[in-house]
Amino acid sequence: MRPNALDPLFAPLSALSGVGPRMAQLFARLLDAPSGDARVIDLLFHLPHSGIDRRARPTIAQAEPGAVVTLDVTVTEHRPPPPGRSRAPFRVVVEDETGDVTLAFFNMTQARLDKMLPLGAKRLVSGKIELWDGHRQMVHPDRILAADEADTLPPVEPVYGLTEGLSARYVARIAAGALERLPSLPEWQDAAWIRAQGFPAFDAALRTLHHPLDMAPFAPEAPARRRLAYDELLATQLALALMRAQGRRRTGRSLAIDGHLADAIRSHLPFALTASQEKAVADIRADLTSPHRMVRLLQGDVGSGKTVVALLAMASAAEAGRQAALMAPTEILARQHHARLAPLAAAAGIEVGLLTGRDKGAERAKTIARLASGEMNLVVGTHALFQEGVTFQDLGFAVIDEQHRFGVHQRFALGRKGDAVDLLVMTATPIPRSLVLSYFGDMDVSILSEKPAGRKPIDTRALPLDRLDEVVDGIGRALKQGARVYWVCPLVAESETLDVAAVEERHAMLQQFFGDRVGLLHGKMAGRDKDAAMGAFQRGETRILVATTVIEVGVDVPEATIMVIEHAERFGLAQLHQLRGRVGRGAERSSCLLLYKAPLGEVAKARLGVIRETEDGFRIAEEDLKLRGEGEILGTRQSGAPDFKLARVDQDADLVAAARDDARLILEKDPKLTGPRGEALRFLLYLFERDEAIRLLRGAG
Repeated sequence: MRPNALDPLFAPLSALSGVGPRMAQLFARLLDAPSGDARVIDLLFHLPHSGIDRRARPTIAQAEPGAVVTLDVTVTEHRPPPPGRSRAPFRVVVEDETGDVTLAFFNMTQARLDKMLPLGAKRLVSGKIELWDGHRQMVHPDRILAADEADTLPPVEPVYGLTEGLSARYVARIAAGALERLPSLPEWQDAAWIRAQGFPAFDAALRTLHHPLDMAPFAPEAPARRRLAYDELLATQLALALMRAQGRRRTGRSLAIDGHLADAIRSHLPFALTASQEKAVADIRADLTSPHRMVRLLQGDVGSGKTVVALLAMASAAEAGRQAALMAPTEILARQHHARLAPLAAAAGIEVGLLTGRDKGAERAKTIARLASGEMNLVVGTHALFQEGVTFQDLGFAVIDEQHRFGVHQRFALGRKGDAVDLLVMTATPIPRSLVLSYFGDMDVSILSEKPAGRKPIDTRALPLDRLDEVVDGIGRALKQGARVYWVCPLVAESETLDVAAVEERHAMLQQFFGDRVGLLHGKMAGRDKDAAMGAFQRGETRILVATTVIEVGVDVPEATIMVIEHAERFGLAQLHQLRGRVGRGAERSSCLLLYKAPLGEVAKARLGVIRETEDGFRIAEEDLKLRGEGEILGTRQSGAPDFKLARVDQDADLVAAARDDARLILEKDPKLTGPRGEALRFLLYLFERDEAIRLLRGAG
């Protein structure tokens, strides 16, 4: 049960004065409230991202154009717009002893201005000074106050993210009401750590950011912001550490493995494993033979050979008489994995089944029956694998490909299909170390750092879109030499329909030049049509595949040597790297053309510069983290993944590592959180809604 002291923070925002049903709906949208009802805590954790400094009180003569200033003035003149010019502004002249300034108002009635700025009245006006026709002007001042209201103007006005229908001043007023609800909470941080970092108390940190007295709290290194970021990171690391401890406590099944099936597969591989592949295979085998359950992250760059490592691990499970399953995020990728793995496994006498949402009728029923009876040892599929009707005789090993496309809950759903299932999670998105600690702290990690021998560098170039004719001519020459080409169309908007329109338009244009050699692939196509389009390209029946980013992950056609990415400035670095990784997989030299719309913004220019300089996915991931933040590095946030509201992993990487160490030490000293600090830390876990960790504590009690 959540401590009663936290109840005021988890009350609905509608409990605050001034928040009626309509405003509550707008807050729910702004704060992305999971239950549909925003709560007091959601608003308190919606920190202002900057502030407007209203402390500058110059005379009118001293006021610098472009600056936000607050002026003590007297109203001297009203100038209504000329007759017949209703769109012209209403001008009000105000002055002090050093000069005058014109206040300009559009679409405002004279009656309202007479009331707000009566002639001869003393007023405090705050806003940005500009020059217009050589005279000082302030368009629609932010604040206009009577002299006796001057003390209600905050020295620094917090600036919040907003949604349509909510004003900055209203959100600030409701946030002030939310702050009044803050209860007195026990200190959960280590006293020596707080002193060393100069951190304020939790409630003081929130008040500093919502009621700033100067601009200092908005700096990345500000102690108040860092304190709150550390609280959130520690809550996450503590929850992950408890998950990890429970996983280790949960007895696994030590598998008896002699290596004969894995060796048979190795003997049929057309290449030798890299050193990091060998280490990953050894780590996984050690996990499988230990009495503890395995939860391991296998991360490698594009084309580093994760799938082969997964197959050898699955074969090890089969050697011990247990079943293994590999779950992929898309139908195309599941079928491709099956096509690649089935022949290699067959060399060792192992059959690999396939189970996707599209499989129907007798074939599906047969696969499900053979999994239930144990006749089938290995299976590859989509999320269909963890649906209710699918049972395994003895699932012992589960592989999840492209973990960030699945939620944590789905990860565990497959694990629940068997008894003490060992889990291997794979990702081809290189993840910076700070993010590995943040999102996968409950796992052991293996990294594939090299590409297989023989891979040639990819020639990457950037060209403006107005040179499209040259690109099409170059593609024509390459086709005559037998090339195969991916042509990826832009992310148009959040709407997949618009993406499809863009790809169909480009497909039609290229068909005018190259006829039926141009194929089409996008996410809205029926599954069988996608397979047919991919198959035709793999067989060389089509030579150009015009596609959306549906080809981003895992698609493998070694004969493809040219990647064209249209409107490359719209893609993130990690996505550009993934797309480029679809070529350069065979013996021929490959190239990647990044077509961009000029002029480029600074961030887009930096992004394209990095992708041209390097093919090192880990360096690209670090640069992407600096440019975009952690949410997009890992793709769409999934239920169960930490959704950081206060911490910025790119800015707070040092705090991530410190929080992980702190969590480990806490559980070494007080594994059930029953000591004085442990009891306070339970408040922290509830506050940041890491309730799963509390349930684990109860299970351990």
